[in-house]
Amino acid sequence: MPEYPALDLPDNPRLTHNITHFARALRKAGLPIGPGRVIDAIRAVQAAGFTSRDDFYYTLRACFVNRPEHRVVFGQIFRLYWRDPRYMEHMMSMMLPAIRGVQEERAAQSAEKRAAEALLDGIEPEMPASEGDGDTEETLIEIDASATMSAEERLRTLDFEQMSTAEIAQAKRMLARLQLPVKPLKSRRGMASPQGHRLDARRTLRAAMRRGGELRRVHLQKPRPRWPNLVVLCDISGSMSQYSRMVLHFLHAVANEKGAGWARVHAFTFGTRLTNITRHLATRDVDAALAAAGQEAQDWEGGTRIGECLHAFNRDWSRRVMGQGAVVLLITDGLDRGDAQALDKEMERLHLSARRLIWLNPLLRWEGFAPRATGIRAMLPHVDAFRAGHSIATLEELAEAISRPDDMGDKARLMAMLDG
Repeated sequence: MPEYPALDLPDNPRLTHNITHFARALRKAGLPIGPGRVIDAIRAVQAAGFTSRDDFYYTLRACFVNRPEHRVVFGQIFRLYWRDPRYMEHMMSMMLPAIRGVQEERAAQSAEKRAAEALLDGIEPEMPASEGDGDTEETLIEIDASATMSAEERLRTLDFEQMSTAEIAQAKRMLARLQLPVKPLKSRRGMASPQGHRLDARRTLRAAMRRGGELRRVHLQKPRPRWPNLVVLCDISGSMSQYSRMVLHFLHAVANEKGAGWARVHAFTFGTRLTNITRHLATRDVDAALAAAGQEAQDWEGGTRIGECLHAFNRDWSRRVMGQGAVVLLITDGLDRGDAQALDKEMERLHLSARRLIWLNPLLRWEGFAPRATGIRAMLPHVDAFRAGHSIATLEELAEAISRPDDMGDKARLMAMLDG
């Protein structure tokens, strides 16, 4: 254990207590923070001073954050704890049970609900007092909740970005039970079958030769079933990080499901570069698999270069993994600032190499979504189906639609907007 010298702190070190409580909230939200980091943070703030908010923010972040996926949670807890004077009131409102018809002033932002749970750990939200507090008699109100959605049903339709820590854990367990079945493809190769409709001339003649040329039985065969590969290209940029983690949990279950119908599941992540994480998904433990994938992909929550990453895939991996009529799942929001013509070219090449190209875009959760971004306009014409991918329900719909060759999702509606 390293020994730290005594700190010169004021008689009433409220800032020290606040930093300690702030670190406790971060640990409750999932950040690996121990006493050593708390001491380092106090010493760093003492050295950097408390005069600049930006310096204070980056000083604490340097001490408490060492993984890219923790930046969003840290930022939300810091804003609520240090910057927003009404943070406690807002967190209480988020933690109180909501009744249909009563809307919040604004929707919870990314990781904000988890930040509220961490900061309010051990604090019971108090219901507002009524005007007749002096009355001794209580009025009981009975509410018929028979028609309300169950907790699991509500979780199915909840946006991944708006889930709390407990909801994310439950959603991961639900995703582990999902399946992504696919129908077998027609093959020219045959297999022996008494109910077959095709003559197996080779087996019939061989059986006759063993009997001196006497033909006693005509052998039949049927087409041998063949299953395609599943190729997944998952965007892990800053705007897609939370959706990507949940989708990768789903894909881990698909890759390790025996008899699901897929020949092989190949998974790639991309942000500023392309990373093959197929071998990591083969690990049975999902936490170990995604931790190894996170270490392999160094561009988590970074920028987005969709065109360059698709070019790298088409050049280096397409011929290796796109055989056997592969189905491609492209998970991205399509917000790319690169060369639109290059992106259009790479999407066309990817589409020609795949049996089906299905695009999952979490931006479809907005009712007013329109293909205005340059990247989306370049990519949309080259996909077979365009579907949402922001909740458990949308992934369940994907499982139902992936084997339907006529399913286009919302592509037809959005293409009409482009043509108009």
